[in-house]
Amino acid sequence: MRVKLVRRFCSQPALSSCKDSDLYHLERSPHSLKTNASSVTKVGGTQQGASTLVLALFVVVILVTAIVGLIFGHKLGYQRGLHSMQTEAKQAIINGTEATEALEDLRLSHKIAVNQAATAKQELAISLANIKELRENQQELTVENRQVSQLNELYADVLRDKGGMPLQVIAAKIEPLPENAFEYGFDIGMLASDGKAKRLKPTLTLLNDDDFVEVPLDPPVYTIEGIVRIRGRFMMPSGFKPLQVKLSLQAGGQQVEQLYDWRLGDRVDNMPLSLLDLPEVDESPIEP
Repeated sequence: MRVKLVRRFCSQPALSSCKDSDLYHLERSPHSLKTNASSVTKVGGTQQGASTLVLALFVVVILVTAIVGLIFGHKLGYQRGLHSMQTEAKQAIINGTEATEALEDLRLSHKIAVNQAATAKQELAISLANIKELRENQQELTVENRQVSQLNELYADVLRDKGGMPLQVIAAKIEPLPENAFEYGFDIGMLASDGKAKRLKPTLTLLNDDDFVEVPLDPPVYTIEGIVRIRGRFMMPSGFKPLQVKLSLQAGGQQVEQLYDWRLGDRVDNMPLSLLDLPEVDESPIEP
């Protein structure tokens, strides 16, 4: 604040009064200056106080904002952490349940495997026992076959010494099969006096009152030295009804014919539905 000093111009006669006036003003000036300085000091103090209050309020606002942010962040972090922990806990429970189920499955599988191993062990023991029994039976059969072969050779030597065994039919059979088929079987015996094998030519013929049918044999020729088993199957011609079966044999200069009534072809029980269901031809000896 500026202080103006007013200089008054007085005339000569009034010089003394002017001086007195100036002196009065000069005497009053210090007081005015003091008053003005005090006012300036008060205004400056007021402005400084206001600035301090604004700064304090700003600091308080910052502190409050920071505290609120910390609280909100802590709450948000806590909620996220709690949610994450809950999710992990649920997943841990699920994993524990799955692990328990897997363990139970593993225990069950182990139990099944143990039972299977025990069963397999028992089956192995039974199989080994059966194999052992089969081997023993096979050894016995081998010994018996050797004994029978030895006996047959002995009989054959005796028969040769007595002129041999003539050509003859030992046993015969004809059985019906599905699809108008039939199976035949003939056991033929012959032993030449010279002890050599002979060529056998069999012929099978189906006969009725008016006609005949020759059955093709496979193989058509055999070699006979003791006993030969003729086996095979044939299809009956459509509409043909045989009354007799004739078997003709030629071997070593000997000829034999044998007639059989067709009753040999009577039906049998439990016949299969198809030829595909039939086993191979039985080569075992024909029972009389």
